[in-house]
Amino acid sequence: MKPWIKRTLIAVTGASLVLGGLSACGHRGDHHQSGWSEERVTEMRGKAIERVSSKLELNAEQKQKLGLLADEMLAARKAVKGDSAQPREELKALIASDKFDRNRAQQLMEQKTQAVQGSSPRVIEAMANFYDSLTPAQQAQVRDFMDKRRGWRRG
Repeated sequence: MKPWIKRTLIAVTGASLVLGGLSACGHRGDHHQSGWSEERVTEMRGKAIERVSSKLELNAEQKQKLGLLADEMLAARKAVKGDSAQPREELKALIASDKFDRNRAQQLMEQKTQAVQGSSPRVIEAMANFYDSLTPAQQAQVRDFMDKRRGWRRG
């Protein structure tokens, strides 16, 4: 496997786990709702696709494949997040007593790992289809972008 693909897959997997954890622990604004609403996720998906499309000057077919990639990544995110309406409560339950609930923590981790393993083949396939549809110049742009963008900083 090429190193950039491996790094990308690790990044996607890590991001899914981090996003799942953050959505479980963090919240802003409305204290009765954790995470982003479906409308907000859909809005951000559209903005991201438009931004990538304009930067790479994608044609209609490439844009469609990028949309499929975004859909698979969102499905993977949902799978990692799980069915729980209150993921924060699950984490709070781990520390509810004087001893950390190691068994439940391990179960949660296994559920998240299985979700990543289950969704990763579709994400990989969608990413490969999108990347393979790019022209060599567009692929070079993607590699340059990844080289210039390290860590969480912008710019």
